[in-house]
Amino acid sequence: MKRLENKVALITGGSRGMGAAIAERFAAEGADVVITYSKSADSADKVVEKVRQQGRNALAVKADSAVADDLRQAVKQAVAAFGRIDILVNNAGVFQMKMLEDYTLEDYDHMMAVNTKAVFVASQAAVAHMPAGGRIITIGSNMAERLATAGALLYSMSKSALLGLNKGLARDLAGKGITANLVQPGPIDTDMNPADGPHAESIRSHTAIGRYGQAREIASLVTFLASPESSFITGTEQTIDGGYNI
Repeated sequence: MKRLENKVALITGGSRGMGAAIAERFAAEGADVVITYSKSADSADKVVEKVRQQGRNALAVKADSAVADDLRQAVKQAVAAFGRIDILVNNAGVFQMKMLEDYTLEDYDHMMAVNTKAVFVASQAAVAHMPAGGRIITIGSNMAERLATAGALLYSMSKSALLGLNKGLARDLAGKGITANLVQPGPIDTDMNPADGPHAESIRSHTAIGRYGQAREIASLVTFLASPESSFITGTEQTIDGGYNI
């Protein structure tokens, strides 16, 4: 039996990058998948098609993670389509680099809304439809624990907040048989941070392994945390950054 056989997963920001890789890996492991996207319906449709090619059901829902009602509606649509949510992956995120004096309050509100508040909102909505054995997996960042460069103050802060949020989820949901874990990627080769980007060589040099990670490597760890094999793991931070933070 596949590790996620007949499970239902909701992945926010699942139309590209790590979210898309997670959706495709979940399907390969037997899960039906709902993804949210904010802009590119074409990209979302491609992920849905790849899931269906693996014999699983899929649904793409347009939802802006900065808007709480959009996330609640995405949960409702997932439940209407599949009856429940077994796995929630809080993957959607935004990144912006500015120096302290250049940030606006609008920058602050948007970064915190997508990277932090959305995790709270989606988790609160999803657990109402999540049976025992459920999984909440949140994608954070290794920059929550080590900030090696200037200009990422708000991003680092928003991801650091997930450390406490994740531990609180783990405590609050343990009695329901639901686990919560935080995955903290380092430099991963995606369109948001390509391995051939202008700062890639400098970033790569900070890793012990000497390369960027691949989205499929994040998907592999997330799949393990979503599976029955991880049933005794909750409230943890799993840093996967090629040794960037050591």
